[in-house]
Amino acid sequence: MELIQEDDYVWHAAELPGGEGRASERRLSVDEEDGSSSLRVDFHTEWGRGPGIHHANTEYYVLEGEIDYGGRKIGKGGYVYAPKGVPNDYLRIAEGTKLLHYREYGDAGFDAVDSLAGATPWADSREEVIVIDSEAMTWDAVPNPGPMPGLFIKYLHVDPTTGFYTRLVHAQEGWADHRLAHHPCYEEAYTTQGHMEYNFGTLDLGTYFFRPARVKHGHFTTMEGGATWLLRSDGELANWYTQNEWVRWGGEGVNYGPEGLDDSPHPALPWSSSTHDLAQPWRTDEDMRQLTASWQFQKDQGRYDTPVRHHGAGADRSAIAIAKALDAFNLQGGHGGHEGHSHDHDHDHDHDHDHSHEHGADHSHGDQSDVEPTRESINLDWGWSGAATEHADERTDAGAHNWGQGRPWKKGDPIPAPIISSLPVRSRSRGRWDGDGM
Repeated sequence: MELIQEDDYVWHAAELPGGEGRASERRLSVDEEDGSSSLRVDFHTEWGRGPGIHHANTEYYVLEGEIDYGGRKIGKGGYVYAPKGVPNDYLRIAEGTKLLHYREYGDAGFDAVDSLAGATPWADSREEVIVIDSEAMTWDAVPNPGPMPGLFIKYLHVDPTTGFYTRLVHAQEGWADHRLAHHPCYEEAYTTQGHMEYNFGTLDLGTYFFRPARVKHGHFTTMEGGATWLLRSDGELANWYTQNEWVRWGGEGVNYGPEGLDDSPHPALPWSSSTHDLAQPWRTDEDMRQLTASWQFQKDQGRYDTPVRHHGAGADRSAIAIAKALDAFNLQGGHGGHEGHSHDHDHDHDHDHDHSHEHGADHSHGDQSDVEPTRESINLDWGWSGAATEHADERTDAGAHNWGQGRPWKKGDPIPAPIISSLPVRSRSRGRWDGDGM
């Protein structure tokens, strides 16, 4: 979910084998497993390369300057897609040009050929080279723009087999989405124009993110002049929304606490935090106006939704959810030796304090013996669990090491639970995230 400003990255010599000229690249994201990468490239001299075959699905998008593909010259907004294993013509790039350069499902390898006409495609290659002047295209209104109108799109490339697609997306000033979403595919974007506010920072010129499949994200508000991105996904983008969200976690700190670091023998110090505790009402009046307008539009369409509020304001939803679940457990005959304990009160009112309902647990930390006290096992029904809704192959297929890997999903399949993490995703292949981030 982390937003990355490209200025925070160092420049490297550009990896463009077989070419003549000098260029530098910023590595926005890199997949260490197959070499896929998203790059910002600046050309310090004129650069050129003859015809050949890429080892990856390769894309170029012109931010400034000019490129010449096989005699066709395109400037700002120019786009070239060269599929893996498909012969493509020469490429010349003018001095001073700035590009977005993507490689997918392969590395920077390039096999030069003597001529385009005599080159043989790879046996498993498909699709054809695409050359587009996106500045000459018109914006189409997105048919399902989220909670309200105001989102527009230019399709640059759509893979008919995998659903992978690259597009330009523009949100007009005032477009907002107040919901939290996750998707079955990854989503990455580079901001080419404008200003949008987001829970995890500001999307402005040169801001980039790479968000793996299922990572929960939102909310968005679009500021003056709107905002435009080049946005890519490795599959069809289905939106799965969450409302009334809450997260709570805790533990027992063995060497830290309010008085600072303490390595001497002492009882463990229980602690607990929630997203409510950590959040501060930071949204501006304009943010709240836009988010409320987004919610109101949904309500006017007859769609179920909940009003917008500042994160960290009002009731702590985690405390209410835990109290309600423990009440349900009590009504089902739980609590063991606490038969006289009753929770018949209503938890729908605002609870600005935390509930401690650890029934059957030993709360004394004065005697830290080696014998764990007997504790009642409490199994609460929180609804669908992540394990119950995960993809059938998630723990056994080739991507089992990476929860952020998307898998084919079609309407009617179970919707997998989201990944809740603010762990910085600076590579496309992270290990399992259990216990990391939050």
